[in-house]
Amino acid sequence: MPGSGTSPAEAMGALEGGEAVGAPEPGSSWVQDVRVPEDLPILPNENYVLYPSMIAPLVVEEEAQIAVIDEVMKGDRIIGLFAVRPAEPAPESPAESALYDVGTAAIILKMLKMPDGTVRLLIHGLRRVRIVERVSTHPVLRARIEPLLSVALEDNETKAMMRTTQQLLRQFVQESGQPEDVVIAATNLAHPGKLADLIASNLSIPLEEHQALLELADPKQRLLKIEEILTRELEIARLGSRIQDQIKSRMDKSQREFYLREQMKAIRRELGEEEEGLSEIDELRGRIKSARMPAEIRKVAEKELARLASIPMASPEHTVARSYLGWLLALPWAKRTRETLDMERARRILDEDHYNLEKVKERILEYLAVVKLRRSLKGPILCLVGAPGTGKTSLGRSIARAMGRRFARISLGGMRDEAEIRGHRRTYIGSMPGRIIKAIKDCGTVNPVLMLDEIDKLGADFRGDPASALLEVLDPEQNRNFTDHYLDVPYDLSQVMFITTANVLDTIPGPLLDRMEVLRLSGYTLQEKLKIARAFLIPRAVEGTGLKPGDLEFTEEALERIIEGYTREAGLRNLEREIANICRKAARRAATGDRSKTRVDAAHVEAALGPRRFMPEDAGRAAVPGVAIGLAWTPAGGELLFIEATSTPGDGRLILTGQLGDIMKESAQAAMTCLLAQRRALGIDPARLKGRNFHIHVPAGATPKDGPSAGVAILMALASLAREQPIRAQTAMTGEITLKGSILAVGGIKEKVLAAHRSGIRRIILPKLNERDLSDVPDEIRQSLHFHLVDRAEEAFAVSFPDARPQRPPARPQRRPRARGSERRRRLPPARVKD
Repeated sequence: MPGSGTSPAEAMGALEGGEAVGAPEPGSSWVQDVRVPEDLPILPNENYVLYPSMIAPLVVEEEAQIAVIDEVMKGDRIIGLFAVRPAEPAPESPAESALYDVGTAAIILKMLKMPDGTVRLLIHGLRRVRIVERVSTHPVLRARIEPLLSVALEDNETKAMMRTTQQLLRQFVQESGQPEDVVIAATNLAHPGKLADLIASNLSIPLEEHQALLELADPKQRLLKIEEILTRELEIARLGSRIQDQIKSRMDKSQREFYLREQMKAIRRELGEEEEGLSEIDELRGRIKSARMPAEIRKVAEKELARLASIPMASPEHTVARSYLGWLLALPWAKRTRETLDMERARRILDEDHYNLEKVKERILEYLAVVKLRRSLKGPILCLVGAPGTGKTSLGRSIARAMGRRFARISLGGMRDEAEIRGHRRTYIGSMPGRIIKAIKDCGTVNPVLMLDEIDKLGADFRGDPASALLEVLDPEQNRNFTDHYLDVPYDLSQVMFITTANVLDTIPGPLLDRMEVLRLSGYTLQEKLKIARAFLIPRAVEGTGLKPGDLEFTEEALERIIEGYTREAGLRNLEREIANICRKAARRAATGDRSKTRVDAAHVEAALGPRRFMPEDAGRAAVPGVAIGLAWTPAGGELLFIEATSTPGDGRLILTGQLGDIMKESAQAAMTCLLAQRRALGIDPARLKGRNFHIHVPAGATPKDGPSAGVAILMALASLAREQPIRAQTAMTGEITLKGSILAVGGIKEKVLAAHRSGIRRIILPKLNERDLSDVPDEIRQSLHFHLVDRAEEAFAVSFPDARPQRPPARPQRRPRARGSERRRRLPPARVKD
């Protein structure tokens, strides 16, 4: 019977996990003296029968019964527990006649309220009771009860019956393999009724038999019934033991036959009578000989093969050993692809696959030239860094094609488990090698090109740090003996060409970045996108939709409208997607039988793609005092950053909004301090700065922003506010400002200049230290803009406000020449100042 007859600790364990309300420990002497009232709330129990002096759990789910339990817990904690007749349908209410008339009065020892709304009780049976009259049926059955009284006679017949019952119980426990605790407890009981109840609560018999035992008030009758049940259960247990012995003997016989068959195979092999054809072991042995493994790896494989031969095929270890040998044999240990390092062919392939990117192509050709001359890949790992859609992955494929090697791509984005790189140990179920070994197996050569994509998006958690595992993979000094946890033997990765890609470098750990040479892929200009669309994107989209080259024609105006009105990106991914969208609409028309040529112009673009999604940034927003145009860099390219400043009466506080990062907040504070310190040099009336609070806001407040490059723009926005004069029209700026007014270099110049050109900016203020970066800007863009290279805040101020007359900072006083001769000897030494 589930739950009955258990120890208090075991029963309490079933109630863990909720809010507990309890009484003193079960089994205390106060339970024996509890007075049972004549009127009790009745709870039905469909699972088991509770005997007096037994402890068991009970789960209550109905709200009405839970309310009754709460009320009972406030009083004497006593309820009536009655079993439900299993032959009848479960009653909807305790008032139904499906309840037995005889049950047990019990006291609630513990109550736990669970998160799912149910209540778990730990109850202690007190005495047998019978329902005399039902008092009420709603919301819960309450009844008037009377106890079932019995007298235990201590005669010799009763003692003999108790000894017989205890002996039967001991035999039953031995045959069934149940714990000896029940026998010990039964041996120490002197009351025949309690002995019968203890044994009954530990027997797995139908609920009707339990109820029949509960209804027997006479202890002698209960003992007779228990003896009858124990005798029956003992015969069943002995029959089960005999069945188990038969099954065990059959298994022993099968194992004996297996060993005999193996001996017969050995005898036939010695006599030369083995059947034709090689066994699996011989086949594996032949593959090991022809695999051209290194000597130490071959010894490991042969040792594992010998172990496999001694493992029965039915054993799980046989599958583990067979899978391990399969991986050792599937790996290329000496097979390599013959390289074709023709520099002219490599240049032609790179030009065919990618437009422009001249600096990146030159560096790749230099890398391939060194590989050709040295016949070795020992050197830095190439890391292609750029915005999404700039062609990083396709560059890796082009390099593999130019070298005549096989190519495999491994995506590292979101990887958090170190075992993805090093593999799982064979002790784990379902273990496999890491992705590096898998990729080499799929390529089938020792010298493939492996692209580790999105290396900047590696993670780390309790399963390890994949970035740290990559240190050995990407280090030419260490990867000659790379050890995968599954293989547990060294594998030479020195002939593999690794190429990594990333969108940003900030998230790549320093030691890992130190092993790579960074090649930056900047965003494309409008003219470059037009040429790439003509040469690559449109032919690919036409072919992918099943059209013929002459079925579709894009005008220059249409492509410009798609680029400027429907995509805002440094790369080409969205542009290709929108071109394919137009091609699909043309393919649908062609599928209906209309094969006429479609000419895509600006009107057709708007009809196919809908209204423009992106409007050019309005530089006119900066035509009011307190607004400056900054230039920002994002992983998707450059963007304009409008910085707004205003002031209110106050005590000189600086308020910063727009979801700014810590670095940008410090940059704004530095700009404010620089303005206050340089106000006279910038031609600003100090009276306009006193008694004011300044608020700086960067719109697009839902987008996080950070970095020091907006320092100059923030300073000019504050200066424009203080002077109540707008900044010069069509002027954007970038640069880090210092407290002393110096302007320092920043990054992403090409992307920022391209963003300014797209938005109609014609004048850009740049740090003088960034003059060298202008060589990366295309000539047609550089010639259409006017650049002002500055290294002081006063110079930026003069460009932003041409009519202003800022004062130059006073020159430092010249140092007096040292005194010579006697004058030098008469000079007193300077006084020492303590900090």
